[in-house]
Amino acid sequence: MSQRLQGYACLAGAMIMVGSTVVASKVIAAGLPPFTATALRFALALPCFWLLMRATGTAWPRPGRRDAVLLVLQAVAGSVGYTALLISGLRLTSAANASVVIGTLPVVTALIAVALLGERPRLPLLVAIALATAGVLAVALPAGAQGQGSLVGNALVLAAMVCEGLFILLNRRLRQPVPPLALSAVISAIGLAACVAPALFEAPWRIALAWQAVAAVAYYAIVPTVGGFVLWYAGSARTSGTEAALFTALAPVSAMALAATLLGEAVTPMQLGGIGCVLGAMLCLVLVRPADGVGRAAGANR
Repeated sequence: MSQRLQGYACLAGAMIMVGSTVVASKVIAAGLPPFTATALRFALALPCFWLLMRATGTAWPRPGRRDAVLLVLQAVAGSVGYTALLISGLRLTSAANASVVIGTLPVVTALIAVALLGERPRLPLLVAIALATAGVLAVALPAGAQGQGSLVGNALVLAAMVCEGLFILLNRRLRQPVPPLALSAVISAIGLAACVAPALFEAPWRIALAWQAVAAVAYYAIVPTVGGFVLWYAGSARTSGTEAALFTALAPVSAMALAATLLGEAVTPMQLGGIGCVLGAMLCLVLVRPADGVGRAAGANR
């Protein structure tokens, strides 16, 4: 197998793992509070990243004060906020609906860049915004008709995408770039520390823990978080940025397929239409400008 085909296989595997986090989060939401689950995720992932750093000789970063503040903000927003909001949202909405919403990440990131960094919106971005909005409305409006719970759940999942978008943009503001493996380890460590206090308020010791939820957290921590990181960067090293960005389209598709096969959720024509709109929006952005930060979702954050 050529280096490029190996890269494609790694990227595809990583994005399928990212899609599986939606199903895992749905299972977690049924048995664990969000911050307790998030803390457990980082507690399991951090030793794995530490071992990978030892094996590869990767040093812990020594950021300046400004970069250290940015790393803390990244961890709190992009890791803790993302995971807790996703789990909270999936308590109220279906995994199939969430799979559509997670596909809006590239557009959400671009919108944040326009709003906060003053980037000028070009025509492809405007088309992508329109398509992504149509995709979200395709699942949000029927959910709203079924009840406010699903509508709020979809909004929480969208808020998780905003957190991830902030993570991506904050990473671009670092004065001294941090190697991906070291970044994942540092974010996991900060995320774990940030989750401890909120998790204590959830009083997890009073909860009858469901083994399915605990197993789903362990899966989330080890397979998509650590395994997805390894596959994504192995694939990225063998392909171009544009090729890698195109593979992010597999995440929402795999999430919807897994929701149907593993959770038995019915996939409606509106959800299929919504995911089609979202994929069109991703394509608009990727073909014009490679989504250099989107693949970060396969690492420590997702």
